Amino acid sequence: MSCNRLTLTMSSLIVLSACSLAPVYETPELSLADRLNTTNTQITPAREIAWQDFYQNPQLNTLISLALGNNHDLRTAVLRVEQVRAQYRIRESDRMPALSGSAAISRQRAPAAMGFVNNSQIIDQYSVGVGIASWEIDIFGRIANLSEQALQAFFASQSVRDSVQLSLIAEVADTFYSWHSDKRLLQLAEDTRQARAESYQLIQQRFDHGLASELELRQAESLVHSAKVDVARFQQQLNQRLTALQLLVADSLDSTDWQADEPLLDFAELPANLDSHTLLQRPDVIEAEYRLKAANANIGAVRAEFFPRISLTSTVGLLGTSPTNMLNGSARSWQISPQLNVPILDWGRNQAQLDVAELERDILIVHYQQVLERAFKEVYDELQAQQTLDDQLHALKDLTLASKRSLELAELRYQQGLDSYLEVLDAQRTVLDAQQAEISVKLARTRNQLTLYKAMGGGLISR
Repeated sequence: MSCNRLTLTMSSLIVLSACSLAPVYETPELSLADRLNTTNTQITPAREIAWQDFYQNPQLNTLISLALGNNHDLRTAVLRVEQVRAQYRIRESDRMPALSGSAAISRQRAPAAMGFVNNSQIIDQYSVGVGIASWEIDIFGRIANLSEQALQAFFASQSVRDSVQLSLIAEVADTFYSWHSDKRLLQLAEDTRQARAESYQLIQQRFDHGLASELELRQAESLVHSAKVDVARFQQQLNQRLTALQLLVADSLDSTDWQADEPLLDFAELPANLDSHTLLQRPDVIEAEYRLKAANANIGAVRAEFFPRISLTSTVGLLGTSPTNMLNGSARSWQISPQLNVPILDWGRNQAQLDVAELERDILIVHYQQVLERAFKEVYDELQAQQTLDDQLHALKDLTLASKRSLELAELRYQQGLDSYLEVLDAQRTVLDAQQAEISVKLARTRNQLTLYKAMGGGLISR
């Protein structure tokens, strides 16, 4: 058999191995399609907004850049992608015959009893060749489907990396704004401590002149100590935020770089509605579908186990008793050894493997729908929370103004002897609670925008 004929035979076998027993893949139906708005919007989708354009704060953008370059979780996810890519290349290489070269020299003494003459002989043999070692001809698509499974797993790993990036950017932004929120709470606590210390001094003077009772003095003193507790508590929170941020960016940070005023909460405008395209473009949804496609391909590979396997071993080369003889045209040699392996009795093993593969696909279909439902809830909840958070913030601002005026009146009535100091204490607590709640709701409103941007798939594009 000539090399040309052998090459033609190999090519024909490769073409023959194009059959696949995998079921036709169909995207699962959207169980929440009737709840989604499919109309177009004039606002740029979140996934098309670069994170530098959404987070319009230079300090935050610097931190995000550090995190994207240094964060250990993201680096691990990137390495996982490369690992799965290599696994796919291994599976893909199994589809083609692996060629290997060989060269051998042997020298053997044949005894006289084994020869045609009564004398012993020394036999030399030289060989050089190129061959294929046990290549499976993938007639029923087993190897092709395993390769497809590995490819879909690679795509899924890329989506996992994207999800890690979205989460990382959102977490850095959340920690950054939370740090500033804790800083405002700490400043409020320090201002409150100072104001209460001044009030305590006034009550002390009134007590010394017999104008205030010891109960009023101790009440004022207790408020000073309460404010000191708040100062220590918010200072601890502030320190912990900085540590968390350093962990995210995997670098040391100097908080004095952020001693500027409260950062502006200006974000790019996001769509005010929810459509199916938004959900289907989320990395976690894409990952779930790739996992489902991989399971679908695995069914094809398992089905092929029910059918015969054909493997091929072949060599083409030169064979002679000396290096000189190998240069003759008659020294050419070839060998081809096909092998057929037919499953006869496996005690239900192949059927059980097929059942497992099909059940895995069914589980992933349910998982895909769960991911969609979770994505819908996450986006829908944040969209619904926008208006209520704005309403809360406006109401708290009004409450803060009203409670401050009540405190002024309570202090005036106490000084005039019309009310007890207990009224002043209640008014002070009301003012402090309103101010702290206003800061917390401002942070919640900021987090709403951060979460919505992430939930809509924003954070993958950089400029």
